[in-house]
Amino acid sequence: MDRRQRKTRNAIFQAFSSLLEEKRYSSITVQDIIDAADVGRSTFYAHFSTKEELLRAMCDDIFEHVFSDEVMREPEHDFSSADSFRDRITHILCHLQEKQHHIKGIFAGECGEIFMKYLREYLWGVFDQRLPEDGEIPRDYRLNHVVSAFAETVRWWFGGRGEYTPEQISALFFASVDC
Repeated sequence: MDRRQRKTRNAIFQAFSSLLEEKRYSSITVQDIIDAADVGRSTFYAHFSTKEELLRAMCDDIFEHVFSDEVMREPEHDFSSADSFRDRITHILCHLQEKQHHIKGIFAGECGEIFMKYLREYLWGVFDQRLPEDGEIPRDYRLNHVVSAFAETVRWWFGGRGEYTPEQISALFFASVDC
């Protein structure tokens, strides 16, 4: 994707996110998004066929970088040499915090459950790789429990507890869940 396409895509994401803070997802029309983003109808449809596809793309855009296996030094934080599972979770939280302007808009409306579904899908892969075996508890049950607990921790954090840092949220999570 060239720079102009990325700029247009970001404008659509930002417009959609702002609309989600103001209106219910079900009442937002493609025309609302087009007007808020100041793009043409054909431009919108060149990027997304529906607002549902836009929501999925927005979540994928957030999660692709957040859940990347390749950890590089970044201006905001450096987890490139960290290798503990707790560091991995803290790194994910740092990225979610950086993307909060999009995430808060999603959480503000009824599509928060759709976001949570996508978040759980990505989290499942992260926890599946790192969660140690426990002979007493079925693995799929344990994975479901830990993934759900972390997803709900993120929802709780974005629900108005911005005073907590990613490191503090990670500490709270690991203090309350055995993984």
